[in-house]
Amino acid sequence: MFIRPIVKTMLNRVPGVHQLLLRRQGGDTGSALYCYGVWLKHLTFLSRNGMQSLPNGLAELGPGASLGTGLAAMLCGVNKYHALDAVSYANPQLNLKILDELAALLAKREPRPTRGWPCFDEYLGPALFPHHVLTDELLARALAPDRIARIRTALRTGADCEEISIRYVAPWSSTELDKPDIGLVLSHSVLQYVPDLDQAYGTLSSWLAPGAMMSHQIDFGSMGFSDKWNGYRAYPEPLWRLISGSASHVINRQPVSVHLRLLGMHGMEVVDAQKKYSADGIGRSSLAPAWRGMSDDDLSCSGAFIQARKSGHGAPCALAAG
Repeated sequence: MFIRPIVKTMLNRVPGVHQLLLRRQGGDTGSALYCYGVWLKHLTFLSRNGMQSLPNGLAELGPGASLGTGLAAMLCGVNKYHALDAVSYANPQLNLKILDELAALLAKREPRPTRGWPCFDEYLGPALFPHHVLTDELLARALAPDRIARIRTALRTGADCEEISIRYVAPWSSTELDKPDIGLVLSHSVLQYVPDLDQAYGTLSSWLAPGAMMSHQIDFGSMGFSDKWNGYRAYPEPLWRLISGSASHVINRQPVSVHLRLLGMHGMEVVDAQKKYSADGIGRSSLAPAWRGMSDDDLSCSGAFIQARKSGHGAPCALAAG
């Protein structure tokens, strides 16, 4: 049972294989339709959980092959987008193509592409589009041809174009942003890879004013390190140190309770914590000593969708789609 992680560690050392593994494990962020669906999900739940208007600034962790999710947000009215990744994956020409495809999807009010998890269909209209959030009036402003042209210019040049700005930083550190104009932090299947969650949540929270929000979908699966979705918890610590010390991209193995606790520690009030449970993983008797004390909830939770609001008094960020 320990052969798989060793083989994967060796493969990670072969040029090009690491990027291939990432594409196979995660969603296709090089697809406009996939990014469109990701953004609609986060946006719909944010509206349900109290966000009254789109923020002026968005920071996304780990955008991956493209900046599609952030570009979808900009085409809905976000003006400032900070894309922060550990490695530079995004392709400029691909991003320009995806921008046009996303604009067409929004112009048609295309239904959400897949049901997915967590399902948000009950918060959409009959057409499976969040018309209550993305009203015709809002989209008329956000999708105005001159505004899309400014987004395209900022994307192509990296320079500000009036109120529009796009910053792509890879690799990034907590020092890259100094009191940025951010009203929302978003990640999708990324936080399971962050090695120091305490520092990460502290940094993310420090960017936000009271009332601003975070939205994270987290996958606690093995990402190829074991045959069972939670089989990595069976590996003895010496073996895991060997894997994590040489692999270029490794999961942190932290359960959902750690994420929820750290959010609270860093001034975030959790307003929604949806959990997905799987019964086909390893049982408690197969856990390595380091994990035998974990709760039943952590043991069976294979995914989480969490939204949180910065504690304190503060008004929602106003939409500024000029």
